[in-house]
Amino acid sequence: MRLIRRAEVRELAGFGSNSSLYRAMESEQHPFPKPVSIGKRAVAWVESEVKRWIDERIEYFRAA
Repeated sequence: MRLIRRAEVRELAGFGSNSSLYRAMESEQHPFPKPVSIGKRAVAWVESEVKRWIDERIEYFRAA
C-alpha cells in the first residue's frame, strides 16, 4: 500500500485546487476517498483508493 500526499492526489485526480478536492470528499453521489492521518498535522491518501475512484468515474461517465 502506498500513501500519497495532497499535491500528488490533486495531479492524479485532476483537481485544480484544494477546495475542489475537499468538496469532492463531501459529494453525495461519488465521494472522493478520505485521507488518513500520518502525523499531527499531516494527511495522505491511499493510492489504490484514489485510483479506484478515478476508474469508477471513468466508467460512470462512459455509461452515461
